[in-house]
Amino acid sequence: MDNSELQPIFDFMCQLPPFDSLDQTILKQCCQSLTIAYYGKQQQLVHVDTNQAQLYIVRSGAFEVTTQQGELIDRIAEGQFFGFSGMLSGEKVVNQVHILEDGLVYHLPATMFDQLRAQSHSFDRFFNQAFAKRLRNQGSISNKHINTARITHIMCRNLTTIHPDATIHQAALLMSEKRLSSLVVMEDQLLCGILTDRDLRNRVLAKGLNGDLLVKQVMTDNPFTIEPNALIFEAMLKMSENNIHHLPVVDKVDLAGQEQQGKKPIGIITSTDLIRSQSSQPLLLIGQIDRQNSLEEIIQVSQKIPELLHNLISSDAKAIEIGRILTSVTDSLTRRLITIKQMQLGEAPMSFCWLAFGSQGRQDQMAGSDQDNALVLEREPKQTEQAYFKALSEYVCHALDACGFPFCPGNIMAQNPQWQLSLKQWQQQFTSWVRTPNPKALLNATIFFDIRPISGDFHLFEQLQETILKTTKNNDIFIAAMTKNALQSTPPLGFFRSLVIERDGSEVKGIDLKHKGNALINDIVRIYSLAAGVAEVNTSKRLESLISKNKIDKEIAMSLLDAWEFIAHKRLTNQGLQFNKQQTVSNYILPDNLSPLARHQLKDAFKVIHEAQSTIRLKFLRRF
Repeated sequence: MDNSELQPIFDFMCQLPPFDSLDQTILKQCCQSLTIAYYGKQQQLVHVDTNQAQLYIVRSGAFEVTTQQGELIDRIAEGQFFGFSGMLSGEKVVNQVHILEDGLVYHLPATMFDQLRAQSHSFDRFFNQAFAKRLRNQGSISNKHINTARITHIMCRNLTTIHPDATIHQAALLMSEKRLSSLVVMEDQLLCGILTDRDLRNRVLAKGLNGDLLVKQVMTDNPFTIEPNALIFEAMLKMSENNIHHLPVVDKVDLAGQEQQGKKPIGIITSTDLIRSQSSQPLLLIGQIDRQNSLEEIIQVSQKIPELLHNLISSDAKAIEIGRILTSVTDSLTRRLITIKQMQLGEAPMSFCWLAFGSQGRQDQMAGSDQDNALVLEREPKQTEQAYFKALSEYVCHALDACGFPFCPGNIMAQNPQWQLSLKQWQQQFTSWVRTPNPKALLNATIFFDIRPISGDFHLFEQLQETILKTTKNNDIFIAAMTKNALQSTPPLGFFRSLVIERDGSEVKGIDLKHKGNALINDIVRIYSLAAGVAEVNTSKRLESLISKNKIDKEIAMSLLDAWEFIAHKRLTNQGLQFNKQQTVSNYILPDNLSPLARHQLKDAFKVIHEAQSTIRLKFLRRF
């Protein structure tokens, strides 16, 4: 190729780690050896020639590397690579590369790749580290470690179903013929119940009834379910907490002309499936928590939580999964503390629900997460009833603090009488915030609108959430105010997209990955979700729901999800290093502690946030 064609390639490669470390003469030789290929999405797969190994350098587009079984190993975008594993290992390429978006890819011959490795130690080290990480990813998939493996690995996909109007006799024959302990009850391709052998024993045989009864008269309707992206340990936890042995796996589908969603069964998990899975450290810890009967014992067990976090970080688990695991431990800790105190206080004088906000509400807790919680009561309490909830909430909040979850600096805690409200008072409070979005109300919105029930009467929470979503959905004034508030903080990018370092006097603090990264994405996604009336609270689940409802551009949503994961992963990795060095664990990271590639990717992640902020400014502030 001539110089006019070579210059843009050279300019790109000059900025691309690890090629940016090469001598310019060598880099020019490298660029001259490149060939260029275009891959269209309609091709689906990149044809990898096993007889002609080469490095694939992505100039544009998006790709996924998977095993032959379809397990995701890596996502590849602009400035990233694939094909190096085969050249480094010398083994036949067996992974597949799927084309997600049309892309331009540079091919570097194996001979030039080997020459660059021999001439540059940093170049060689870069790809050896990338290869080691790829092996860890594949190893974690093949081992299917329960901490991070999804339920799709173990669920039964061959569902045996029955119609609700079939007879019990027909159901029993089918279960006997198929040697099953349950049947999924479906109507119009949607789940309406489950019939188990326990149902037959307890609701038919034990009562001396005959087989002419209909399935719908005996089945368990509205059974507990789980979604396919859940982790194995979450399924184990749900089945253990609710004393069930069968858990349908469902996809949520929109029903024509209706607000609610239906559930389409795609599989089922039984207790036998889970027994075949190995025990996991999170579940062992949760089991230990559930067996303790005093605060002293609970505190002792909770001291294992930092070690759990460290092990999860060391295993290179995804940040989104670590957040869910840690939050499940916190949930169990909270529920057990409530139970222990109620053993002393006795039964509550009325129905109540313990609520979690913020990171616990979103299920993305990390090291150093503080408390954000409250109580919703069935009605306004009398003085004696108020004393009960005062004693309960003060015990639980102080105990959580002793277990490593510090008091909320803003006093958003159940022990604060301001946040011990009846359902009606909570409904009025949220309505007031939405109708009068002053600065204090908007500050509360960033915390209180990420809400999830932890213990007690979940029906109280459901009524409250219904009110919240009705008041925020399509409420242009409130959404505009939230948007304006969210845009007051921006990602740490300076002129020419350089990273901006925070300082505290003479002390260099670094980049705040929480408040200048993940929190900004949470804010953006919360705005979209409240505007659309989405009930999900977890950021990734909110994005999934928004995509399914066509309420957000899919490319923006996927970019935000990738940016959130990358920033959170760097935040966790940095906290792991701080833990190892016995330093104070924080959300700050120094750019000098990052590799050139990581700095480049961090800038890209912040750029995604910047562009998403520009989008919500146009979308939600256009009329104001």
